[in-house]
Amino acid sequence: MKTPLLENFCSIYPKLNKNNLALLKEIYSDNVVFTDPMHEVQGIDALSAYFEHLYQNMDHCHFHILQVIAQEGQACIVWRMEYAHQKIKKGQTIVVDGTSHLQFSEKIDSHRDYLDLGQMLYEHLPLIGAVIQTIKKRASQ
Repeated sequence: MKTPLLENFCSIYPKLNKNNLALLKEIYSDNVVFTDPMHEVQGIDALSAYFEHLYQNMDHCHFHILQVIAQEGQACIVWRMEYAHQKIKKGQTIVVDGTSHLQFSEKIDSHRDYLDLGQMLYEHLPLIGAVIQTIKKRASQ
């Protein structure tokens, strides 16, 4: 049951960048609560500022929407993000898999991201990255 709101979400996120963050107001309510593993922000203005800060520090960030699982008033979006940041992994592209749980009425009221911070950040940092990769390798044996 993909609604026009979800279709709009799936069309906006892949083209989102630092120059078109006003598009967020098309899909999020004024009182949206956005949560990811590092932050929680409340309100569309705080969300726009959060995204502005994120995109300002990235060379590029692109979302691929892989699957949408929806029912009345909520959806799970499965995605893959590719991003590059000059201070992480020498500016090379990093791929992160994640999901978003959305709750909505006319617009999205709640957005919670689930992703592996190791895959996104920690594994690519000097010193700590090697330690985390070793731990993951040992844990999988």
